[in-house]
Amino acid sequence: QVQVVESGGGLVQAGGSLRLSCAASGRTFAMGWFRQAPGKERVFVAMTWSGGSTNYADSVKGRFTISRDNAKSTVYLQMNSLKPEDTALYYCAAGSVPSQRGELYDYWGQGTQVTVSS
Repeated sequence: QVQVVESGGGLVQAGGSLRLSCAASGRTFAMGWFRQAPGKERVFVAMTWSGGSTNYADSVKGRFTISRDNAKSTVYLQMNSLKPEDTALYYCAAGSVPSQRGELYDYWGQGTQVTVSS
């Protein structure tokens, strides 16, 4: 069983930046970030897998960067140029298959809230 813990959320003004962290208790092949805004479904944000490959949702390309520290089993999501529509509960997920489909991940964190004010 792998434990996944997110941190780094908070309140920021539009145009600002935040960095989310996700620590996993064990090594996993793929790790991803998803988000869920109030009243909406959870959606894919970004993912990374072994070798440093990455993939992003169109809505965050050019603004968000996912990176991974394998020695620490930690993934980061650097979020720049934040917009009010980025407000959501951000979840980290880990698993053996890199995918934009959340159901393919095995382990999930509890989420960290990101709120962007206009």
